[in-house]
Amino acid sequence: MCLHDHTSAVLPPAAVPRRGILAGAAALAGISVATLAAQLGSAPAARAAGNASGPGYPGRPASPQPMIIEGGTIVDPKTGNAVQDGVLVLEGGKVTAVGTREETRRAVAALAGRARIVDASGRWVLPGLIDVHVHANALSDARAILQGGATSVRSGSSSFYQDVALAALPAWAAGASPRMSPAGLFISPDLGDSLLADPDLAPLASLAGGVTAPTDLAYLTRVNLKRGAQVIKTRANPRAGLAEQDPRELVYNHEQLSAVVQAAGKAGVLCHAYSAEGIDGAVRAGVRSIEHGVFVSEETISRMARRGTYFTPTLDAITSMAGSSNPILAARGTEYTPIIKAAVRAAHEAGVTVVAGTDSFGSDVTPISTEARLLAEAGLSPLDALRAATVNAAALLGWSESAGRLVRGSFADAVIVDSDPLNSASALEEIRAVVAQGVLVRNDL
Repeated sequence: MCLHDHTSAVLPPAAVPRRGILAGAAALAGISVATLAAQLGSAPAARAAGNASGPGYPGRPASPQPMIIEGGTIVDPKTGNAVQDGVLVLEGGKVTAVGTREETRRAVAALAGRARIVDASGRWVLPGLIDVHVHANALSDARAILQGGATSVRSGSSSFYQDVALAALPAWAAGASPRMSPAGLFISPDLGDSLLADPDLAPLASLAGGVTAPTDLAYLTRVNLKRGAQVIKTRANPRAGLAEQDPRELVYNHEQLSAVVQAAGKAGVLCHAYSAEGIDGAVRAGVRSIEHGVFVSEETISRMARRGTYFTPTLDAITSMAGSSNPILAARGTEYTPIIKAAVRAAHEAGVTVVAGTDSFGSDVTPISTEARLLAEAGLSPLDALRAATVNAAALLGWSESAGRLVRGSFADAVIVDSDPLNSASALEEIRAVVAQGVLVRNDL
């Protein structure tokens, strides 16, 4: 739950030149031919349309074997409709057909003898789930996220641009990493060893008070974007998960957050915020989403609804503190749990779009399905909890045309569960199979 604060990581063996930023990030993420081969086995590579990096590499990635998932009940989170004994056809990293057996008959016949058949009879087939707040720094992290059913994620920052490198993997190695919207480095006063992630950050090392001036915040934001960040992460308050920090203190005010938002432009900003003042300042500054948001006020909830600000409450990360062995954290978890649940209900009822994010860090991954269940326990219907981890999350990422639904042309990402998610959100925790980028990365059928 954002327990880290630029925790020192293993550094590259030598200085990383500017053109080697992504190579260094890949090394820190544990990405190599050997590790990919071990993780993927015989799974072929796949190309994400128009998004393959590595311009100097002479080869082109191949598409995964076509796949037909048949016999299950296919659920559309947007409409709430379901097709019983449905068929889902995946080819070239996309959904090429979906519907009844009659509606998909020609598409299935065209793949006769070439497609992998997955029998989902008696189960429910959903689009791949989306976790909008993770901290993935290595291949093992990415693998754990996929096993939990999240086939698309938004990064909550990394220490050395590992998320930027992980985001490039699906174009070349299907199933190695979730589709990722990378955030790069955390926009925070103390960058710690993350200063070593990029030579362009050297000017910030001499700042006596850290990165706090609006001009410096804008500079750091622009460096992130130049290095491949697709979204920017900053903060209004300290961390709740560190006993020595007070999450109600103010780190960045409205003016400072506005500088980050302006520099981020269309990329948008997610903001770690706990206090009423911090949350309100972030919303007024124009951040795209509030992360955590325990002490959000009714006035700010109304402002979020008017502005279209998303709310990522990270319920598991907050409520799980109650079980901490640290008495300060345990007290916070006990105090914060009813408050954040009430905030989720109030925000949802006011028309704020609630999205699912776990704040998982490293390989200590909370399945996104757990977060969806907790959202339902906080007051969302099973369908709205499912939407929080599918269509709502896709809209936040700007991926509504491709993620969050199983429709012709959407991503070849799916999960298969044992029971009806429209009846109970806990059904999402009964995952039996996960398909990411057209590859079966988990199979417990």
